[in-house]
Amino acid sequence: MLEIILRLTVATLVGAAIGLNRDLHDKQTGVRTLGLVSLGSALGVMAAAHVGGPGDATRAMQGILTGVGFLGAGVIIHTAEGSRIHGLTTAAATWLTACAGIACAVADWQIVVPGLVLAFVILIWGGAFEKAVRSRFQSSGEVPPE
Repeated sequence: MLEIILRLTVATLVGAAIGLNRDLHDKQTGVRTLGLVSLGSALGVMAAAHVGGPGDATRAMQGILTGVGFLGAGVIIHTAEGSRIHGLTTAAATWLTACAGIACAVADWQIVVPGLVLAFVILIWGGAFEKAVRSRFQSSGEVPPE
């Protein structure tokens, strides 16, 4: 029972941490949403493995990642002015959170920890890196497609 609580708690905390980043950047998803996505993913995988076995857990993983892809699509917005698309990073963070919940469900901590570290590297410094590269290599007056 303690192992189950640990897996579910870590899944929730990982999702909430990614959600906090999104919330601090005033994005559509936040602590509650991504905490629930990660917890739900972990619950789904663990329940499927408990009821049916490892093969059922694999099928649950496939279903979760497909379903969460549709959830992420709900935060992508195409604006009328130009060819700007907003929400792709948040959608990717939602999908990543589901993957992290799955990794927590199977207690693969060797994947969870570096995955979370790399996610934060990208979420925290990726935007600044993109701007620096864009300002260095983009010719003036040109709007890059996203």
